[in-house]
Amino acid sequence: MSRSLVGLLRMATSISVLTASLLLPGSAFAAQAVGTVPGNTVPGSTGCPKHPAPVICVDLSHQRLWVQKNGKTGFPSVPIRSGRRGDATRTGWFHVFRRDEHHWSNEYSSPMPYSLFFSGGQAIHGVAEDLSRGPGSHGCVNIGVADARRLWAATTLGEAVYVWGRKPGT
Repeated sequence: MSRSLVGLLRMATSISVLTASLLLPGSAFAAQAVGTVPGNTVPGSTGCPKHPAPVICVDLSHQRLWVQKNGKTGFPSVPIRSGRRGDATRTGWFHVFRRDEHHWSNEYSSPMPYSLFFSGGQAIHGVAEDLSRGPGSHGCVNIGVADARRLWAATTLGEAVYVWGRKPGT
């Protein structure tokens, strides 16, 4: 078989595996499938729904983040800075599909420590500056570095993320 044909077969196999993983609940890639709803909840509902597994709750309206399991807080509420006008943080159900403790954004020439990627390039990550400064992020959920370090230690790959609400002023 020619090298190009082998390459095409490998690519087709990779695409098939990725496509199948998008359909399997609990898959690390299922995180990208907005609308995948754990339990019996409806995306867009008010508040973070109860769920038997841990959920990273991101409340854009109040600019807060916490982790809960069965409605009980396991990681306390911390302040966030979310997407600015024109770069909104996406809402819905997601899963952490990538963790990168020392991520560097080439696009924005910026460190993103303790990154938990949940929707494309959007991640929950630490920032050193004051969260109340500026109009907001480019879509990421910013938290203080100390809080990001604690969240990193308390969460795992595949963890559910529920984002709802709307940032004031956007």
